[in-house]
Amino acid sequence: MLIWILLGLMQPPSGTPIKGKDVVLCKFPNDPTVAMGSLSVVSLVLSVIVGHAAVFYPYKGKSVPRGVLFQSASLSVFFVIAELVSALALAMLLWATVTEGLHRSNNIHHDMDTQCPTAKTGLFGGAAFLALDAALFWLVAQMLALNARSDYLDEDDDKGDYGQVYASSHADVSKVSV
Repeated sequence: MLIWILLGLMQPPSGTPIKGKDVVLCKFPNDPTVAMGSLSVVSLVLSVIVGHAAVFYPYKGKSVPRGVLFQSASLSVFFVIAELVSALALAMLLWATVTEGLHRSNNIHHDMDTQCPTAKTGLFGGAAFLALDAALFWLVAQMLALNARSDYLDEDDDKGDYGQVYASSHADVSKVSV
């Protein structure tokens, strides 16, 4: 059922309309939607801060100029995509969270035909998916920044060259029976 709600195919129960004299009071069930939406916004902002720090923070005390970092086309593309997806996820999370908060706080309506609406769950699901995508794009951007740094600082890993095999520490393969 949770999957159906996240995909927007099924709405959670809306508020119960209580008709009064010339007004309708909406009573909503206890629901942590606003708190969870706020926590999601904070988590996304922290993810973006950590993503920026991972890309721009000096590596082993050696800083790399930004121009050198962004000479890599793939880093530039993934950085821009991470920024855009993060901004869209933040906008959608804020929109859904603020809308749900307003529905719960402004629960007195003068329209006698109101249905006591809730925020669209598809917004929450879509925003959550975009927030996950943003975190993954930041991870890829961080890995590409590490590659650009190692190229600029001319650092090689100590694992040897590609395809190089060291047989001195291993047993003689011809004596091993299968």
